[in-house]
Amino acid sequence: MPLIDPVTMGNSSDWKTKLLGKSLGDNHSESTFAKKDLPKEHRVLEENSMKTMDHKPERLNVHVDGKGVVRDVSHG
Repeated sequence: MPLIDPVTMGNSSDWKTKLLGKSLGDNHSESTFAKKDLPKEHRVLEENSMKTMDHKPERLNVHVDGKGVVRDVSHG
């Protein structure tokens, strides 16, 4: 059995399609993605913020700019 289930994890490009250019909030709208619908294993990384360097392949990293708009998405 693989350590990572690609079906439940999804891939970064799928998440980029859903998140890029949107802000994170409580509910969905044309310009907002609901935080509750992010995977359980995620973190939001603001510009120039410190982060741990531990690698968790299943963790979704959501990179936001100074205005809280998603600019990149990756796993790790």
